[in-house]
Amino acid sequence: MIADFGEEQLPSNEQRRQAAKRKLERQLAHRAERAKRRRTIAVTATIVVVVAVVAGVFYFARTGGSETKAAAQQPGSTKKPDITIPSTTAPPPSRPTPLPDPVSCKYRPNGEPAKPVQPPADGKVSSTGTVQATIDTNLGNIPITLDRALAPCTVNSFVHLAEQGFYDNTSCHRLSTQGLQMLQCGDPTGKGTGGPGYAFDDETFPQLKYGRGYLAMANSGPDTNGSQFFMVYGTAKLPPNYTVFGTISEEGLKVVDEVARAGHDGAFKRAGGGHPNKKITFKQVTVKA
Repeated sequence: MIADFGEEQLPSNEQRRQAAKRKLERQLAHRAERAKRRRTIAVTATIVVVVAVVAGVFYFARTGGSETKAAAQQPGSTKKPDITIPSTTAPPPSRPTPLPDPVSCKYRPNGEPAKPVQPPADGKVSSTGTVQATIDTNLGNIPITLDRALAPCTVNSFVHLAEQGFYDNTSCHRLSTQGLQMLQCGDPTGKGTGGPGYAFDDETFPQLKYGRGYLAMANSGPDTNGSQFFMVYGTAKLPPNYTVFGTISEEGLKVVDEVARAGHDGAFKRAGGGHPNKKITFKQVTVKA
């Protein structure tokens, strides 16, 4: 028996054209889809690259700025800050009302001395006349005049420390160049925390002002004077809380100006200023009899 599968139907020319058309349409659709995917990938890649470049520029701009700032604050940096120093020395200070002569001075124990030294004897001290002294430094001499009429107990202490060699071979640890223009010295440790192991009272007055060429005592509060002092070489808008006890000569101010123009490392952020970029060391402090 022969099986009957029915009669075979052959496609007409129209059917063949329709089939070819549908095939072409499918091919064109596939090509369009592939082209669309390629465009999407290209656009996405471009966006990623642009974002990466922008982020990179932002990052390096930020980090580059920080590094520049840090480098400018490094000790010994060759970049000198823009510092304006007054050329005119302030008139020597004086008390509106003279002190009695003599006065009574008292030096109280206060911590451990940064360098072996004995405190001055308590008692009567003259409040008249001046004392000439010279600070011999690695950068040149700083002649100073100590005024007993301004601060007799302070002058007595400074002379006592100088004669015992307390200030010899010590470095000035703090320089300020903006707002308060001064160089702070008198701590053998070089950290700003050392003193002579004693303290004494302030010798200030309400009318006291500060100017270029003044010597004044540093302190950590009322009546805490010790060995640290500062040399004002420019502006110093301070309240009258710091004992002025003398003046700096023009020759000495040139040495201080040299240190100031070299700037500082910005180490003392809270107090202001920093370690001088140009190191200044006291070789010896000599008092003329």
